[in-house]
Amino acid sequence: MTLLADAGAQPAAVVHALYPLVSAEATAEASDAAAGAAVEPADLEQAVWLRLLELLADRRPPADPARWVRATVRAEVRRARRTARRERPYADETTADPARGPERSAVGADERRALHAVVGRLPGRCAGLLTAMLAPGDPTYREIAGKLGMSQGSLGPIRSRCLGCLRRMLAAEVVVPELRG
Repeated sequence: MTLLADAGAQPAAVVHALYPLVSAEATAEASDAAAGAAVEPADLEQAVWLRLLELLADRRPPADPARWVRATVRAEVRRARRTARRERPYADETTADPARGPERSAVGADERRALHAVVGRLPGRCAGLLTAMLAPGDPTYREIAGKLGMSQGSLGPIRSRCLGCLRRMLAAEVVVPELRG
């Protein structure tokens, strides 16, 4: 360990001298922290080597390398735990999400076409009102009322009656499966 006391120590010699200690400490801390932070020993080792090489580049070798390795490994585990608590993983793009697959897109498009076809057959102002409410821009009641030339206060009751009519029309078209047994 006196190798580090020499400010001109070669990084390869330092790595060779400290490798067993860094490896053992990283493995021990990773197994202790596995439940809380899912830390890999190799990741810990890499972080420790990076910190050590930064110190050596600044010509500030640690006075007690063994103590420094233990302290640095523990600090990296704490950092990994904090990171694991705060970070949220992205969705795994390697597994297919059935809610976003091509089949679901096709079914969704069919359902939208069927809904718009039924809405187009609604009586009176219902077709225009529900078409405006289904618009992709998500218009406000004020915008819908202005577009249809209706008072904003009457939209709610008319919408309710139109949705009831839509439910009855859809119930007549959808066959309810019979109970077996």
